[in-house]
Amino acid sequence: MLADPFGGGRVLSRTDTQLLVAGATGAPLDAAMLRPVGVLDIVRRVLNNIRVWAATRPERSDVALWAVELSLLLPAPEDRLRYDRAQLLVQRGDFRTGAAELDTYADALAATDETAADRVRRQARAARARLN
Repeated sequence: MLADPFGGGRVLSRTDTQLLVAGATGAPLDAAMLRPVGVLDIVRRVLNNIRVWAATRPERSDVALWAVELSLLLPAPEDRLRYDRAQLLVQRGDFRTGAAELDTYADALAATDETAADRVRRQARAARARLN
């Protein structure tokens, strides 16, 4: 049984589900989309949704930072979250901590993409330059 949490909990038929997925993603319903997910996957998804919501509201960078920091506490966080955290710290004026986080991310990134790592290192230098 599937229910639409944004539609008052209305139970969805297969056709309803196909239309909802096609409307939201532009793709047809795939059986893999109906597999149950674990609690941690749900928590990650909720935190990501909060981050997306806050990203369009610069005045709520505190909420975005909170969601990123909670995500980093979950098992096996994505490296990209460190970059997102660094960007938020710099945006909020914590240039020193943001730059250090950018350097840490660049070091991890260097193993697979030295060009991108150099770009992130330049961002770290720019953040430190804002300390003056």
